[in-house]
Amino acid sequence: MLKATLRSFLAHKGRLLLSALAIVLSVAFVAGSLIFSDTVTRTFDRLFASTSADVTVEPRQDLKSQVPTGEAQTVPASLADRVAKVDGVASVHADVSVQNITVVDSRNKSVGPTTGAPTIAADWYVTDRSPVALTSGHAPRGSGEALLDADTADKQDVKIGDTLTVLAQPGTFRVRVVGIATFKTTNPGAALVFLDPKTAADQLLGTAAKATSIEVMAAKGVSDAQLKTRVVDSVGARTYDIKTADEQAKSAAADLGGFLDVIKYVMLGFAGIAVLVGVFLIVNTFSMLIAQRTRELGLLRALGADRRQVRRSVLTEAVLLGLVGSTLGLAVGIGLAAGLIKLMSAFGMNLKTTEMVIGWATPVAAYVVGVGVTFVAAYLPARRAAVVSPMAALADAEIAGVGKPLRTRAIVGSVVGVLGVAALVGCVTAAKTASSASFLGLGVVLTLIATVIAGPLLVRPVIRVLGAAFPAVFGSIGRMSQRNALRNPRRTGATAAALMVGLALVGGMSVASASMSKSFDEQIDKTLGADFVIQNNNFVPFSKEVTDKVRGTEGVGLVVRQRFAPVAVRLPDGKRVETTAAGYDDGVDDVAHVTYAAGNTGAALAPGGLGMDVDFAKDHDVRVGSTLPVEFPGGQRTRMRVAALTDQDNSGGFGMQGGLFFGIATVEKYIPGGQDSALYVNASNGTNPDRLRTNLDKTLDAYPQVQVRDQADYKKLVHDQIAVLLYLVYALLGLAIIIAVLGVVNTLALSVVERTREIGLLRAIGLARRQLRRMIRLESVVIAVFGAVLGLALGLVWGVCTQQVLALQGMKALAIPWTTIVAVVIGSAVVGIVAALLPALRASRMNVLAAIAHE
Repeated sequence: MLKATLRSFLAHKGRLLLSALAIVLSVAFVAGSLIFSDTVTRTFDRLFASTSADVTVEPRQDLKSQVPTGEAQTVPASLADRVAKVDGVASVHADVSVQNITVVDSRNKSVGPTTGAPTIAADWYVTDRSPVALTSGHAPRGSGEALLDADTADKQDVKIGDTLTVLAQPGTFRVRVVGIATFKTTNPGAALVFLDPKTAADQLLGTAAKATSIEVMAAKGVSDAQLKTRVVDSVGARTYDIKTADEQAKSAAADLGGFLDVIKYVMLGFAGIAVLVGVFLIVNTFSMLIAQRTRELGLLRALGADRRQVRRSVLTEAVLLGLVGSTLGLAVGIGLAAGLIKLMSAFGMNLKTTEMVIGWATPVAAYVVGVGVTFVAAYLPARRAAVVSPMAALADAEIAGVGKPLRTRAIVGSVVGVLGVAALVGCVTAAKTASSASFLGLGVVLTLIATVIAGPLLVRPVIRVLGAAFPAVFGSIGRMSQRNALRNPRRTGATAAALMVGLALVGGMSVASASMSKSFDEQIDKTLGADFVIQNNNFVPFSKEVTDKVRGTEGVGLVVRQRFAPVAVRLPDGKRVETTAAGYDDGVDDVAHVTYAAGNTGAALAPGGLGMDVDFAKDHDVRVGSTLPVEFPGGQRTRMRVAALTDQDNSGGFGMQGGLFFGIATVEKYIPGGQDSALYVNASNGTNPDRLRTNLDKTLDAYPQVQVRDQADYKKLVHDQIAVLLYLVYALLGLAIIIAVLGVVNTLALSVVERTREIGLLRAIGLARRQLRRMIRLESVVIAVFGAVLGLALGLVWGVCTQQVLALQGMKALAIPWTTIVAVVIGSAVVGIVAALLPALRASRMNVLAAIAHE
């Protein structure tokens, strides 16, 4: 049996190749994502471990903001003198390092990264753990001099002697580049500017009395843990966050972990789609191969092979296929990881392919996925093979399911479908977002399974409609192509299912994204009343200097500032909620249209006042007049009175969870070093908004990080952000289509082999080669469009239900992108034509007499 299995596998290696490609793709994405994330993690662990001080004393961050506040967290610089007296301390340095800056060159162009990585300004202090080393020029000496990292200098064409302008929180100042510093290890993608220590404290923090951290090095023979304990005893752990080098490295790695997880999960998403679509392809391939080997399997049974041996033979072929696909997929995955590493270099993260990490978990995962998926997908065909009767060797029979009733599928598909529909109804009727989202996820899974199970039942009615015009347009060729697609509903359904999965995903996400865009457009029209909004490109706060310049611009009337503050609120129901609140100047009603369930803007912005979203208030038993304990950074506590409840669809943009907002004086009192996140600007009486925009653009020309936006610009910004998600979905669709094309090619190729004698007879009675090719292409097109129709119908239902979940978050508009849907259907027809090219060409080149004699 083993010999027969191996010979069978090698005899059909060409037919199995396309199935192997699906395994290769899924394994490659799994392996590539693991290798890439392991490489980045190891590289950064090494960077953080080699650059962290033995003990670091930082300000305690008891509250973390969901959005940047612009405040530089500091400790007293005098703390360094106190720590220096601790037993076991070899050296101490009051470090200055901030990220709330922008650096521009002489052309007024930002020299910082555009990929989201920070621009960091720090004091120049050389130790054996410095991440960079001076490689040209000299160290900064006094104010007006600076070093720049080599990667940024090369990328932005900055040379020694060039002048840079630093836009910092205390104010703007200029420096001349006097040296270039090169990274010793990995450049995390940031731009680094170094100043001498006194200038750094004065210019970046506003005073030499502050530092951002205290870096402590241990004396010989003193461990980091021992030194930390002594420092904690000296300065106290409640006021400061004190970490050893290992703890600091782990903390930094955890902060980076979110970014790495996004890449990892995106890659695994691609792997998941490849696996899911590949399952259909493998099931179909093995089903057809077994159907074509009915007589062969019958002979094996007649010669004494029992059912278990036949089943084991087919599963052994599947394992061999999985092993080959997994090995190739692992190799492709290594190449994919290398490509990702090169790609990250384009974004400024200079990783090295020579330091690629391939842990033991990667090949294990690769083979588990590849072999496991193939084994599971081949199990049902293997069971069918085991029931072949020895008498099948004497008959021209097949067990592919032609003519077999679909009663079981109908019953199972209906039951699962009803459960799926019930879950989607629950999603639509649920009042809580979490419940609605849970029902949505369950409904999506169940309706997908039901459609796959019941797909063959839909083949005949749907394809009769889709191919109804074929006989009229293409004559007998069109009629035969339609009947070929109807001949085996199971096979047609399984082939179309591969395409259906990807199109259902893109249909659902297209509806969701279009609805989000329309909802945001309506919300912006409804709430934004300002002529212009001034914000940083990445919503990072900007300095007071920008605000002053805007206020002084000709034609500017009202300016309302927005600042953010991390807060913790103790609510009447006993819950403590950490969130981000917004602070505003008076005049909000002139720049925003806010609907109130109780109170008004004046009451909310008054000293000691607080505004809140009405739904959040109801959920936590808060009423107008309630006095709540509010905690600000640094352990500062106060009590604030709820003076207004907003009734906006999505909290009107006032803050994050709970829609908390108050007067900007409150933010300035508790976060004095904060910066403005946005300015809402109205033109003065008699000033044309277009003229004002020209003036504002001229004023802000010196601040390239700040943008002037009107309503149309704001909408475009939101659309662009939503489009990023949509592009990811389209990429997943592209992958699904590639595998689906392989499935259609495989199905048609095997179908051509199965119908060899039939094709020979058709050619013998006068069917031309061109007509034969057209027949196979039309069959492919109708199968692809059938998959598209099922997928889009399913996707539209998912999309509408997803919009109902979004509606609970205030995004109530429903939009269906009909242009995208029509384009997808047309694209599916093109996919069908492309997939049929090779099988049709092969069929047309058959020798007529050899085909007629084929068994």
